[in-house]
Amino acid sequence: MPLKKSVGNMYPWVTDTHAHLGGECPHRCRYCYVKNPRFGRPAKYTGELRLIEAEFAVKYGEGKVIFVENCGDLFAEEVPTEFIHRVLAHCAEWPLNTYVFQTKNPRRYFNFLPALPEASILGTTIETNRELPGISEAPPVFDRFNVMTLIPRIFKRFVTVEPILAFDVDQLAAWIIEIRPDFLNIGADSKNHGLPEPSQADVLSLIAKLRDGGIEVREKHNLGRLIS
Repeated sequence: MPLKKSVGNMYPWVTDTHAHLGGECPHRCRYCYVKNPRFGRPAKYTGELRLIEAEFAVKYGEGKVIFVENCGDLFAEEVPTEFIHRVLAHCAEWPLNTYVFQTKNPRRYFNFLPALPEASILGTTIETNRELPGISEAPPVFDRFNVMTLIPRIFKRFVTVEPILAFDVDQLAAWIIEIRPDFLNIGADSKNHGLPEPSQADVLSLIAKLRDGGIEVREKHNLGRLIS
């Protein structure tokens, strides 16, 4: 499969996406956008984790911002080490691009820092500061916060708060300001998953505190449902 142009509710600063990894993401987030409510999960993202060999023949070219494994989590604990090295090696063949990696298991970034392309942007998802049961099987949000404070500054870093869940304003703002990401994406649930959501006042207060703290906040269009 060729590179896919980034469209829809994807990050507008990403130009293309590409996935080498098949199988169901082991984090099984309740709000996972890969599972289409009408048609179910695409066959590519069902079953055991596996590499799709044809994807390694894709030519990346240059001058792109490529979100790698946008439909899975390359750094989940269950993904074999050799899978990750092969994906990173493919990216390294095309060094004149920027590569975006996002994981709910950022601790594993540290096992691959020497193999990451120089122009990598490393991110994590922190939907809330609270531990909310039944939302995800990913590592706890406190662990994600703690690890992201330690990512070397040679890499750009970002945090995504999407879908934003009920949270404590002062605590979540303090976490993000301590991480000091290069920017933060913030968005809401787009697929009516019945998640515990924050009030308009809490969302607006969070955004204000982050901007006052020097954080670049990039609001996704789906956030409008909560703050309009």
